[in-house]
Parts: sequence; C-alpha cells; structure tokens
Amino acid sequence: MRPQPLDRGRVRFLPLSERQNRVQIERDAVPVDAEPVGLSELAWKVARETAGRIRSARERDRPVILAFGAHSIKNGLGPLLAHLIRRGWVTHLATNGAAIIHDWEFAFQGASSEDVRRNVALGQFGNWEETGFYINLAINVGAWQGRGYGESVGAFISNEGLELPSGDQLVEEIRTAAASDPVQSAAAADLLSVVRRFSLPAGRLAVPHPWKRFSLQAAAFDLEVPLTGHPMFGHDIIYNHPMNCGACIGRAAERDFLTFAGAVSLLEGGVYLSVGSAVMSPMVFEKSFSMAQNLALQRGEPIRSHFISVVDLAESRWDWSKGEPPESSPDYYIRFCKSFSRMGGELRYASADNRDFLLALTAVLEGRA
Repeated sequence: MRPQPLDRGRVRFLPLSERQNRVQIERDAVPVDAEPVGLSELAWKVARETAGRIRSARERDRPVILAFGAHSIKNGLGPLLAHLIRRGWVTHLATNGAAIIHDWEFAFQGASSEDVRRNVALGQFGNWEETGFYINLAINVGAWQGRGYGESVGAFISNEGLELPSGDQLVEEIRTAAASDPVQSAAAADLLSVVRRFSLPAGRLAVPHPWKRFSLQAAAFDLEVPLTGHPMFGHDIIYNHPMNCGACIGRAAERDFLTFAGAVSLLEGGVYLSVGSAVMSPMVFEKSFSMAQNLALQRGEPIRSHFISVVDLAESRWDWSKGEPPESSPDYYIRFCKSFSRMGGELRYASADNRDFLLALTAVLEGRA
C-alpha cells in the first residue's frame, strides 16, 4: 500500500493551558550567582581556560559564539545566557528548534516540558494549539519580513504580537516584485497562502507574554545580538500544526544558517562554545567552517587561531587537546568531539551538567571564582 501524506488539519489540538508541565520558569530559573556543584577538577580547568580565552577574544573584538541544546533552556538557563550577552561576553547565540519552543512557552505561559511518554500514548504529544499556531505564525511572518528563525520568534515575544498584512497587500507585492525580486514575491505568496487558509485579518495581532523577562530570544532581539535557530524538519512539535509552512520555515532557517556561517567566518582569534548539543552544533559548525575557510584561503588569511570548548554529559577518557583518538578507542565514537577535533584550532572537552558549567564560567568571567 502506498502511503498518502497525512492530513494535519484532522489532528485534534488542545489548549496549551490544559497541558501538565514539569518546569515552571519562576520556580526553576537558575540565578546568575548560584553556586555550581559537582564539577570535576577537569571541568573547572576547562571553564577557567574558556573564560580566559573569552576575555582575550573580547579584548581584541573577536567573536564568542555560544551554541546550545534545548536542555539549556529547559533547565532554566535562559536568564543566565541573557546575562552573558548583556555583559558582552557572548556575541552570537545558536540553538535548535526545541530550545526556541521551550523559550517561547516560558514567555507565554511560564511553563514548559510535557510528559512525552504519557502524551504519546494519548495521541496528544505536541498537539497544543497555541504553541503550534503562534510559533509557526511568527516564523511565517518573519520569513516574509526578511527575518531569521530565531529573530522572528524573538521579535514576536518582545513586541507581544505582530503586524499582519492584508491579502490585497500581499497580492500586489507578488505582482510587482515578480520581475525585480522573485524571492520576495515567493515569500509574499507563501504568506498569502497562510493568511487565506486561516482567514487572518490584517492589522496588529496582540499576544501577551507575561513572562517575557525570562526569554532569551526576547533579550537577544532587544540587544540586537544574533540568536540563530537551526531546526531540522519534523524534529519539533510545531510541525504537527497546519499553520506550519515548510517554505517559510526553510526561508527563515536558511537566513539563520548563513548568518551563523558569517559569524564563523570571523572566528580567527575567537571562541566557539558548544554546550549540550551533540548533533546540531557540530553539524552546522563544520559546514559553516568549511565555507568560511574556503573564503579565508582565497584571501590568503586561513582561520587557524580559534578556540573550541565543548561541554556535554558523555564521559571521555581521551585528551582532546591531543587531536583525534584512534579507532580502537571508544572515545573515537563520541561523534561531536570527533567532528570538532577536525575543525582546526584548539579543542577542550568537559563532561559536565550544562547548569554547573555555565555557572562556573560566568563566575570566573566575573571574578567570583
């Protein structure tokens, strides 16, 4: 039997207010001055060296890129990461689609993290109206405006809503831009399909975000610090909702990928910090670095003096500062370390909880440890 595409319009969505959540942001947000616990001597060493490299990079106006996984947001670290960009220690943030969702849900309702096992059995996992509708809509509109994935959601949170164009306005833009700017014409057509499908009225759509003070995306938008989102299609719960538009997702995500690659192209003398992202961070970095190095070599200015600090929970007995281990070593199969070890520069790895490492790093940067 040949499968047919599933009709998302038939999926039953429930109000987000009916979902039980495991994390409450007011209760679980990590204070910036909290004490790290349980860090190994090696993790402290890596935190101190990373802090020193960050200081040196910022003194020379070199970039510090921090890539992180969804657990950094779910674990209540959004305010701490916002503190790092406010203080100028971090110049670019990058994350995956799940972190975008957790951050938005915290800003919108003050809670996130559902019981996946229970809700899958009920056919309800991810099928929450506001999360699917609003995040997708923010990205759909942002893609038309020329924003990236992360910036689109950050603007939506910060502004507590968005402006919707009329169908007639979009039709006129499609017609007039078709010859001179076909990409923008296509973006207007994609948004027109959304506006018509959901009968969206033109004008301001106000959406209060009572907990936006906890939002990293809003802080990054307000500070004009790039926060790039790097989703993989189908990985996140917003793909369940019929408001999801693949063309809009792709347009916004492509912009963020190229923005991220632009930051990587400036990495000579800078720092790349990867925290709790075993897939997105190394995969996006290696392609970006390859393009950046290609251009750098054409200029006769190869990227060599960069520092990469990687943090995850996996134990490793290998000293990654010595390069890649042999295939006979189990550490050879720690894929994310292996990927980063092939990217030149200097690599350090620490096995640590993301909360404790980032608290230690912040304390060292601020002279409290």
